Amino acid sequence: MGKKVLLVGNGGREHALAWKIAQSPEVEKVFVAPGNAGTQEWNVPIAATDISGLLAFAKKEGIDLTVVGPEAPLTLGIVDAFVQAGLRVFGPTQAAARLEGSKSFAKEIMVEAAVPTAKSQVFTDPEQAKAYVQELGAPIVLKADGLAAGKGVIVAMDLPTALTAVDELMDGSLGESGKLLLVEEYLEGQEVSLLCLCDGESAVTLVPVQDHKRALDGDEGLNTGGMGTYSPPPFWNSQVEEQALREIIQPTLRTMKDKGMPFQGVLFAGLMLTKEGPKTLEFNVRFGDPETQVIMARLKSDLFKALWACTEGRLGDVQLEWKEETAICIVMAAPGYPAAYKKGIPMALPEALDAGQVIFHAGTSYAEDGQLQSTGGRVLGVTVLGKDLLEARRLGYTLVERIDFPQAHFRKDIGLKGL
Repeated sequence: MGKKVLLVGNGGREHALAWKIAQSPEVEKVFVAPGNAGTQEWNVPIAATDISGLLAFAKKEGIDLTVVGPEAPLTLGIVDAFVQAGLRVFGPTQAAARLEGSKSFAKEIMVEAAVPTAKSQVFTDPEQAKAYVQELGAPIVLKADGLAAGKGVIVAMDLPTALTAVDELMDGSLGESGKLLLVEEYLEGQEVSLLCLCDGESAVTLVPVQDHKRALDGDEGLNTGGMGTYSPPPFWNSQVEEQALREIIQPTLRTMKDKGMPFQGVLFAGLMLTKEGPKTLEFNVRFGDPETQVIMARLKSDLFKALWACTEGRLGDVQLEWKEETAICIVMAAPGYPAAYKKGIPMALPEALDAGQVIFHAGTSYAEDGQLQSTGGRVLGVTVLGKDLLEARRLGYTLVERIDFPQAHFRKDIGLKGL
C-alpha cells in the first residue's frame, strides 16, 4: 500500500512541496489543506491553523505523514498535537519553533551556541531603543520580535529612517510581535538562504538559494515575503557550506538538543556572506517561500523518503542528488503588494509548458464560473531550469510574458546579482 501524505498550507511553497511529494513512487495519495488553485486536485477545505480539524482529518484518512508548510501552525504547536496523538509529522515542536517565532529567543540560542551573528540588543522601551540606534548609527537593522509575515524587519540606511522605524514597529500595529524590538548591526555582503533537513541531531543541506526581499528592482522599496529566487548563487562553494554547517547549523542543533528541544524539520538559516565568513541573520523553522520552488525544481531525489527519514532520526541514510542546471523563480504579485493590493484579478496561464518549467500557484483560487483569479499578494511563482543563470533568466522572463495577469507586479532583475 502506498503512503498518504497531508500537506498543511496554501502558498507557493506548499504547491512546490505537493508537486514534488506526489512524484514519489512510495506515495499513493496527497492531500493539501487548504491549498490553492494549483493544488486543486488534492485540496481539503481545512485552514492551516485549524489544528483540531487537521488532526481529526489525519486520523479519519489514516494519513501516514503530515508535512507542515507555514510557520503559524508550527508556533501554535501542531507538531506536539500530532505527536501526542501518535501521528507522524515533519516539523519542529512548538518549543523548537520559537527559533522563528521569537527573534530574541533565536538570538539567545545563537549567542549560547557561539554562532557568528550581528551584535544586537533587545528593547521593550522605544526611547531606549532610539538611544541605542543613535549610539550604533546607520545603516542599522530593526526587527519586531514575533511573526509579522515578512513585514517586521526594517533595514534603515539613515538615522531618521531608523528612528521612525522604531515607532513604526513598536506602535502596537503589529500586536504582540512588536512588544520587543531587536536592534542589530548592519552586515555587508551577499545574502544566501541555506535550508537543512534535520532529524534532531544531524543535518543534510539543501542547495543554496539567493532570495530577493525588496519589492522593487535594485533592492528598492518595501520588504516583502520574497519576490524571487535563484539557485545556485555563484559566490557559494563547498568551503562556505562546510563552514556554515560547522559553525552555525551543528552548534545550533547541539544547543537545542541540550536545552531539551531537539530540532526536527527544516532549519533555514538566512546567512550574510561577510568578509569574515558567513554570519547568521535569522533562523526560520520551515521551508522558505520562494526558496522551495527552486530547490524542488533542482532536487532529483525522492523528497518523501528524505522527510520520512527525518521523522525516524535516520538522516544519516539520506544522500540527496541535485540537477546541475540553474533554477530561477520569478514571483508575480498583485499590483500594490506588499502594501494594499487588489484581489480577484482574473488570469490565464499558458496551456503547455516546456520540460523544466512549472508555474507554482500561491494566492490563487477558481471563481464559481471556473475563472482562475488572484486571492493574495504573491500570486504565482514562475519557475524554470536553464543550463546556466543567463539561460534560466531568459527562459523565466519569456514565460512570465506568456501569462495573462493584468498589471502583475514582478521584479525584472531576479538573479542579476549572480551575473
